Amino acid sequence: MSGPRAGRLSFTLSSTMESVGEVEAAADKLAGEAGLDEDERFHVAMAVREAAVNAVLHGNEYDPAKKITASFENTGKALIFTISDQGKGLDPETLPDPLAPENLLRGTGRGIFLIRSFMDEVHFRQLHPGTELTLVKHLAPAAE
Repeated sequence: MSGPRAGRLSFTLSSTMESVGEVEAAADKLAGEAGLDEDERFHVAMAVREAAVNAVLHGNEYDPAKKITASFENTGKALIFTISDQGKGLDPETLPDPLAPENLLRGTGRGIFLIRSFMDEVHFRQLHPGTELTLVKHLAPAAE
């Protein structure tokens, strides 16, 4: 097993669920190459998948003319995943709390909650048009 490899991967994809699968697979691969265990790999892949689903479904509203972009980087200290869409934008402060009693049975609203639960840092940025979501997973220092 080798140590973490630094590197960056960027791609632009159509607003489809197939693109979501590609983004998730690439995130899982990067997490594995960084040495994360199976549970952490699952958490990272799930968080990145949720971000990509939000970009395709909520951001771009499945508009085939709009693209999502994904940028993944292993800095050696952290994995940084940036997903953006070309939609109307999102204010994270307006999202309903999925744990509130009135929202427990709703089928939506859990993606951002999961992302925040699985990642160490989550940052939103308005792009005009679009929203950029940056997810960070800190890597444990290499054992000496």
